[in-house]
Formats: sequence, C-alpha cells, structure tokens
Amino acid sequence: MNAAANDIVFLLFGAIAILIVLTLLGDAMALRRPGPMVETYKTRVNSWWAMVILFALSLLIGRAGVTLLFAFAAFAALREFLTLSTKHKADHLALVLGFYVVLPLQFFFVWMGWTGLYTVFVPVYAFLLLPIASALRGDPERFLVRIAETQWGLMICVFCISHVPALMMIETADSAGRGILLIAFLIMVVQLGDLLDFYFGRRFGRRRIAPKLSPKTWEGLAAGVAFAGLIGVVFSSLTPFHPLAAGALAAVASLAGMFGNLVLTAIKHDRGVRDWSHLIPGQGGFLDQLDSVIFAAPIFYHLVHLTMT
Repeated sequence: MNAAANDIVFLLFGAIAILIVLTLLGDAMALRRPGPMVETYKTRVNSWWAMVILFALSLLIGRAGVTLLFAFAAFAALREFLTLSTKHKADHLALVLGFYVVLPLQFFFVWMGWTGLYTVFVPVYAFLLLPIASALRGDPERFLVRIAETQWGLMICVFCISHVPALMMIETADSAGRGILLIAFLIMVVQLGDLLDFYFGRRFGRRRIAPKLSPKTWEGLAAGVAFAGLIGVVFSSLTPFHPLAAGALAAVASLAGMFGNLVLTAIKHDRGVRDWSHLIPGQGGFLDQLDSVIFAAPIFYHLVHLTMT
C-alpha cells in the first residue's frame, strides 16, 4: 500500500471517529430536547455513514473510481435539475446531447488530464452548440428560458462537479500521486462545515441571512466557516500547504459552499419544492447533498492551481 493509500485509510478512520462523535451528540440531543431539528440532524449524520464509506472506497480505487463516482453523481444531479426546468419537445435533442455526449466527454477529459479541454468544453463549446440543436427544431416559445435553464444545469451539475476529480490532476514533483487527497480534504471541510453551520445555526443563531429563503443564520455561517478552517489546519498534511494556508483554503471553500447552498435553495423555492428528489432517504436528492460542493469545487480548484503553479 502506497503513502497516499495509507493516508486515505487513516482519513477514513478519522472520519468514522468524527461520525461516531456526531452520532453520539445527536443521540444526546434527542434525549434532552427531542424535536424536528434534532431528527433532521440525526438523519443527515446517518446518511453520511454510507456516503463516507462509498467515497473512501472510490478513493482507494484511484482516479478511475473517483471519476466514475462523480460522473454518476453529475448525471443524477443533472436529471434532478432538468426535471424541474422548462423544456419543450424541441429541446429533446439538446437534452440527449447534454446527458450522453457533453457529460461523458467532460469527465473523460478530466480522467485523461486534458486541462485545456475540461476547463472550456462546457462553458464554451456546449454553451454555443446546444442552443443550435434546439433552434434547428424551429420552436421559439420561451426559447431563452429553456436554453438558459439547460445551460445553467450543465454548468452546476457537470462543469462544477467535474472540478472535484480534476483536483487529481494538480500535482507537483513533491506531491506526485497525492492529488487525490485534495479531494478528500475538500469534501471533508465543506461537508463538516455545512453540518456545523446547521447545528450552530439552529442552536445559537439569531440573525437570518435571507429570512424569506432559508433558516441559515450569520452565527451558524461564521461558526461553520471557522470550524472548517480549523479542520483544514488539523488535516493540512493531506495538502502540500502550510497549516495556516490549508486552513485559509478550507475556510474559503466552506464559505463558497454555504452560499452555494443558499443559491440552490432559492431555485427550489422558485420551483416550489423542498428537495430536489427523494433518492437519498431523509436527505433529498444528489443536488441536496452536493449543493455546497458544487460552488466550492471550482473555486478551491483554481485557488489550489494558482498556488501550486
């Protein structure tokens, strides 16, 4: 077993230890002050047990396992998003191309490490070519809305998510073979920051960020970002950075993720739904789980890329 695999196993045991603590905390809260908030918290922790194990297994498989995992997640997320979008019969070809051409090619480019392609393929080529497929069908009714929603879905569900496995491509002579650990670092700090934002916001939060949109509070956000930064410092060994730099990257990624959660919540409110789907018991759909990672991944990727090159 190489050094990166050893670190992944160590990280898995660390994540399991954290989940045990969070599980015990949820059980203690349920005994002292049962209620909907506690039950939601416990459900989230329970779902993360399965997701952490699945994610750890993909990391151990390596580049192919991680790429396939996030390609599947992108497919499921895109399906959830476009199910709630505006579309006509004239858009069927564009949708087929999006699911079965654009998405696989984007992740194939990532797997091959073709940076020059996966950084521009969706926002340039897909954005320009897919509207042509719809325009050729000759249906102008709500054309701009239909195209914009399809393009936005591709952007967040395919382009942004693909930046998670793309982190494997960022390596230097001193960090060869360890790019995969950056993924573990990103997922951990963003999701734990989200979980702590949820807990502290419901427990101690007073000032809501967007009262008509979300129960998310400034106090919860500050606590989540601060703890994400602290977690980044503690696990800085997973990165090629100094602990303070790793903590700063973790805090920025967590902050971006929390605002991403707010944006996707606004879209759900616009569509009149609570969850994107019900694929994950008690947790909604893939977009409900990945909303923070979607916004954090490209920002984290580019910050790391600029720092290391």
